Amino acid sequence: MTEQDNQTEDRIFEAATEVFIEKGLDGSRMQDIADRAGINKSLLHYYYRSKDKLFNTVFEMIAMKMLKKFAPVFEGNLTFEEKIRFFFKEHISFLQKNPRLPAFLLNEINRHPERIRKFLANVNIESFYDLLYSQHKDELDRYGITRDNFPQIMTTLASLSVFPFAAKKLLEELFGKVRLNFDDYIEERKTFAADFSIAALKNMNRSTTDNTLKKQKHGKNM
Repeated sequence: MTEQDNQTEDRIFEAATEVFIEKGLDGSRMQDIADRAGINKSLLHYYYRSKDKLFNTVFEMIAMKMLKKFAPVFEGNLTFEEKIRFFFKEHISFLQKNPRLPAFLLNEINRHPERIRKFLANVNIESFYDLLYSQHKDELDRYGITRDNFPQIMTTLASLSVFPFAAKKLLEELFGKVRLNFDDYIEERKTFAADFSIAALKNMNRSTTDNTLKKQKHGKNM
């Protein structure tokens, strides 16, 4: 491809991303994207023959950008606690730049579940656990993180950063009543969510240990 082709494709991708996030797949038209990119519709069809093909490209590129952001989470040079802090800092920063992304993804997943099913076909949650366990066995054991509760922990951590953006309009209304600025709240959340998660994991393991001891004591007294 020539440099001009690359620049045109970049403009199309940026325009398509904006239009899809604003209107969703069903509400978007190829003409909307062509107008936003500053090209004619015929040229848009030359690069992408259909709206579905263009949407799939945008969807996959967004996912790849997110995965690249979090690559250090899968490296071994950070402790598990440092990875939790890194995740919240980077994830929330990413959503600050793309605040409409969570609502867009949730809407599209609910309306077109086959799309996310296809995208996640080769994703194996157990492999993530195995990788983290090989890197942080002592820390995961200390927190009581197991293969069985790992999906619960993953989704809980993700929801702590995603929910404020998915419910932004509601939270802005609520925060306005107590004179809390949403942007200030989000900036503080990068640290708060990490502290809260680490404390919760430590407490979870203590609670599990206490329950085990109680059961053992109860069994002896029977």
